[in-house]
Amino acid sequence: MKIRTFVRHIREGVKSVFRNGWMTVASISAMSVSLLILGLFMMLAINVNQFAQHLESQVEIRVFLKVNTAEEDVSRMEFDLESMPAVKNVTFVSKQQALSYLRTVFKDDQSFLDGLEGENNPLNESFTVEVKEPRDVSTVAKAIENWDQQEPKPIIERLRWGQGTVEELFRWTEIIRNVGLVFVGLLGLTSMFLIANTIKLTIIARRREISIMKLVGATNSFIRWPFFIEGIFLGVIGSMIPASALIYGYYRLTQSEQFQHFLGFVQLVDWQTIAYPLGGLLLVIGLVIGAWGSIFSVRKFLKV
Repeated sequence: MKIRTFVRHIREGVKSVFRNGWMTVASISAMSVSLLILGLFMMLAINVNQFAQHLESQVEIRVFLKVNTAEEDVSRMEFDLESMPAVKNVTFVSKQQALSYLRTVFKDDQSFLDGLEGENNPLNESFTVEVKEPRDVSTVAKAIENWDQQEPKPIIERLRWGQGTVEELFRWTEIIRNVGLVFVGLLGLTSMFLIANTIKLTIIARRREISIMKLVGATNSFIRWPFFIEGIFLGVIGSMIPASALIYGYYRLTQSEQFQHFLGFVQLVDWQTIAYPLGGLLLVIGLVIGAWGSIFSVRKFLKV
């Protein structure tokens, strides 16, 4: 294709965007609303996924040792725990550290902790075990129990890892992720259907123009290119509007102290982390749908 011809196609495509008036407004509006809803669900899905990951990352195993466990037994257990493939980190908590933690928690009333220093400290020494994959926590807990049972003299008094609660947490986080993916997928398909049909209506309104061009000898490629360019422009404009609105609105939310206070301990994903991927994805979707809708909608009217 000659450069002059390509420039002509671009010029005609841009002219059509402004010449079609209300049909152009209708196409851009339908695309913007559809992509706005899709973008909202994508933002929600990203934040829900981060929240689920945050909850999973808090899962850990507390191994409480029996009182007066020998130091060599403690050291051996620490070494064996760190040697487990699924274990990420092992932290030893002494009796004094446990008491200091209680003083921090009950800082308003510590009278019941008086006199518990030194030899009078009744708290257990313990290990805090973090796993590499949160879903392996039950497997690691059972491995620790088996380790203790094989010892000539068991040294573990109890394990605490939220058995039952943890499984329920993982089940719900998985449901939330799957529901989010299904909603985003269905909304994406719905958006493509609505936008493509809106573009199709725009081309149907110009079927007379297409027929005349075909009858005077214009090739299919010559007729199709301006519509292809027009579809791309509609896609760009229709995606930039919701992308800009979503990114700006999300930025304002993340900067609002009142909204953060309303959410409590739930931390939103940083706006910059979402802005570029979301804006780029909506732009690509708009481009693809605009071009795809134009190409497939105009094919019907090229058979004259």
